[in-house]
This record gives sequence, C-alpha cells and structure tokens, in this order.
Amino acid sequence: MPRSIPVPGSISRVSTPASPPDRGRPSKSGSASAAPKALGEPRPIYSTGGIAAASAAGIGLAVIVTFTMVGWVAAPHDTFGEDIADLLRSAVLAWLVGHHVSFTMLEGQISLLPMGLVLLPGMLLYRFGRWLARNCEIERLRHVYRAALAIAGPYAAIAGTLALLAHTDSVEPSMPRALLMGFVIAFLAGGLGVLRQLMRDKGVAAGDLLDLMPARTRSLLVGMLVSSGTLLAGGLLLFLVALAMSLDEVLAITGSLAPGVIGGALLLIVQLAYLPNAVVFAVCYALGPGFAVGAETLVAPTGVSVGALPALPMLAALPANGAAPVLSLAALAVPFVAGALGGMVTQRNAPDVVSEAAPLWGFVCGVTTGILCAALAGAAGGSLGTHRLAEVGPSAWQVGLVAALEVGVAAAVAAWIANWWYTRKQSRSVVARREDAKAERSSTEPSAPVVELPEDVPSGKGLATVTPLRSREEKPEAPVDTEPTIKERRQELKRVRKARRADRTTEKLARKDARRELRDQRREEKEARSWWRRGGDGEEEISEEELYGITYEAPSEDK
Repeated sequence: MPRSIPVPGSISRVSTPASPPDRGRPSKSGSASAAPKALGEPRPIYSTGGIAAASAAGIGLAVIVTFTMVGWVAAPHDTFGEDIADLLRSAVLAWLVGHHVSFTMLEGQISLLPMGLVLLPGMLLYRFGRWLARNCEIERLRHVYRAALAIAGPYAAIAGTLALLAHTDSVEPSMPRALLMGFVIAFLAGGLGVLRQLMRDKGVAAGDLLDLMPARTRSLLVGMLVSSGTLLAGGLLLFLVALAMSLDEVLAITGSLAPGVIGGALLLIVQLAYLPNAVVFAVCYALGPGFAVGAETLVAPTGVSVGALPALPMLAALPANGAAPVLSLAALAVPFVAGALGGMVTQRNAPDVVSEAAPLWGFVCGVTTGILCAALAGAAGGSLGTHRLAEVGPSAWQVGLVAALEVGVAAAVAAWIANWWYTRKQSRSVVARREDAKAERSSTEPSAPVVELPEDVPSGKGLATVTPLRSREEKPEAPVDTEPTIKERRQELKRVRKARRADRTTEKLARKDARRELRDQRREEKEARSWWRRGGDGEEEISEEELYGITYEAPSEDK
C-alpha cells in the first residue's frame, strides 16, 4: 500500500510526539479498531473524581438513612407522612456528624461528636479512591494529589450543600466546618485509596516509599507513630479495665433504660462510635492533665470530681468522687514507656555519629508526639449544648505540652542509650576486624627458616641439641601487641565515621546528578513534543515554511 509523504506546498496531517496515536479511528472499510475499546480507554480524572465523590456520599447517606429508619420504626411516632421530612433531615444531620461537623441548637452548640463515625465515610472514600485509580491513568505516584483533589473538591461541595439543606430554625449546621472537614476527609481517605491501588499495580512496597524519605525525617515519623500507638494502646487498655471493674453498674444503667432489641443494638452502635473519644480521654488521664465531664469537674490522677452524668452505660467507667483509684495510677508509666520505645526506634532508624545529637532527636520525636496528642484531644472534646455539659473533654494545649515533655524526656534518654549501645557495638566490630586482619597477615608471613647442619657435626643419642643462634647484626623482633590501644580505637572510629560521611556525600551527589539528568531528559522530551517538530526516528525536522510550501529566495550577489 503506498505511503502518503507530505510535500512542500500541500497541507497534510503530521503526527507529532504529543498527539495520540490513531488507533481508534475507523479505516476505509468502515471498521474501527476494536482493541482499545476491548481494553478500556482511561477516563478523565476530574470527571471520574466527581462520580467517585457523589457515589461515596450517596452510599454513606443511604446507610445513615437506613439506621435512622430502623430507629424511627422502633420508637413511638406519629403518621409517616408527618415525620418523613424530619426523618430525612435527621439522617442528613447524622451524615454531617459523621464528618465531625458541629451544629448549633436552641440549647447551645453541639460539638462533642463521635470520632468513630468518621470510619464510614473514610472507608467509602478509600474504596472509591481505588476505583478511580483503576479507571484513570495516573503515571507516577507523585501525581496522587491530583486524584485526591479530584475527589475532595466535589465531596466538599456535596457536604456544604447538605449542610445548607439540613438548616432549620432549631438546628443550624456549621457550613464552613462542613466544607473544611468534607475536603480534608475526602483528600486523605481518597488519596490513600489511590496511593494503595497504584502501589499494588506497580508492585511498590510500603518500605520503598519510606526509603524515598530522608533518613532523619523517616526516623522521626516512625518514632512518632510508635510513641502515639503505644499511648493509644495504653489508653484503650485503661478504659477496658475500668469498664470491666464497673460491669455491675453498666448492666444496671442498661436495664434502667430498657432499650429492647433494636434500641439496644442502636445504643451499642452509639457507644462504639464514641469509643475513640473514650480512648483519647484515657490517654489524657494517663498523661496527667485529665479531662472534664462538665463545668467545674475534673477526672485526673490528682483527684476526681464529677457531678450528674447522662444515662450512658460506658460512662460507668468513670471513677467515683474523691481520690483516684490506686490501680489507675499505674497508667502514669504509659507515656514514659511510649517515649522510650519512640526514642529507641528513632535512633535505630538513623544512628547519630555524634552522641550529643541523639538526645536532641529523641526530644524532637516527643514534641511531634505532643502535637499529635493535642490534635486528638481537641477533636475528642467539645460541648453538649447545656450549661451543665458545656465543657466536656481535655484541654488541648495542656495535653500537648505535658505529652511533649514526658514523652520527649523519655525518648531523649532512650535515644542516648540506644546510640551509645550502637557506637559501642560498632567499636567492637572495628576491633574484631582489626584482629582478624592481623591474624590473616600473621598466617601469611613465612615461618622461621630451617637450619641444616653440616655432615661433620655429631648428632645422635646422648649428644647436645644444636640450636642456631641469632647473629648480632639482627635486631630482635618487637613483640606483637594484639590488643589495640585506646588511641588506635579512636583513630579507627574516626576513619569509620569519615568513610560513612564520605559515603553519604557520594550518595547525595549521585542523587543530585540523577535529578539533573532527569531534568535534562524531561527538557528534551518537552522540546521534542513541540508542535513545530516532526515525530519519528531518524526523520529530519521540517520548518513551518516547508510544511506550507512557503519558500524564500535570496538575491544573488553576482547580479
């Protein structure tokens, strides 16, 4: 089949490197290429993100409406037609509460919201983030933020619209908080789903992502996660033990409520939704500042002072008024254990050459843990509207400050000990290598020469043994000191540290050269994709004048 070649003076279609291939265009026989349709072409990322956001919001709202309908059926009510509007509005309000959106009522502001309800929209957004990654073309892992923005923007708009629809004279959801929390939750959960799917498709492990981070940043991140996880595990254990010790009171409160089967199931769901709040409260108790359950109340290791409480079975875990239980004082060791583990992990991931720097990085790990604890304390507390329960929860700044000090000091001491142990082990290995090298050199040296006696020298039984004597010109060999001195050890450690710093410098230079080569390669690709250049291998460039048949003739100098 003859090929069409563009000639000067005629306009023909030229494929450039930036233009897509003509795989899906119909041929002259009228049949189109079916291969791309069978495989499925990638969808636009932003329109697909809008679909994912709407689907996640719709499914979450449907689940909330279902639970609301079950509660409405189990409770005494009027005719269905009179309550349907309030029922749907309550479901929308519950959906907003699941996104940690506060609202204002006639009695006051309601901001003590269950943190566990965030799990439902988070899981839905995570799943639809993975669906978006499977249907859209995302070339690199660093482009995950684009997919996360494609989901977070429409989702925030949906949350703001629902907050506007749920607005009444008696209930007023916070519109700015709905926009903010909808965007943050969708960005984090959706972006995590996209990242997880891309890592699975490209065969990238979680450890490979951590290896891309600088060593010090990675060590601080892992140390903060270990410290925070230890604190949360200790808080959960403290709450469960306190609840088990008050089991009789829990059963008594549940029996007084008489919720029934459906009501009991809904009561259990509500308490499970408030379980993360209770765990954070227990962490604040273990740290020392404690928390409040109303105006002028305090639950702390220094003492307990509470008043009348709502009839909720999980509140039976609160101690009685007076001195704090002696058994609960053992929880005061949890922050120091968390700091010790965080400091050891921080130093193990990035050992310091200078011993004085190890406690500093351990304390920085404690400071980051304190910031995270302050954020959790601010999210777990709030208000229940009335004057009696206008202040419920811990003080965020007090919790953050105390956590930074307690965890930071323990992490600093543990990091110093871990670094000392590492340098001691390193020095031992250096000494062992020196001894092995000396032993190897001594084994390769020639042994003492064998002296052959002349024939006239008498030898035999009863005669003295002839021993060759050393000549006076030869100096006696100095005894080999197998044990290195302290000065030699220090010099060897200095050489090891110097070699390590040189390796790090070489690695940094190699990364810098790789980034420079990547930038040059991208610049060349960008220049090659310019619309005035032709594609193909080994083809010459044709200028714009040649493409459209425009020629210029210079005047001859002979004329």
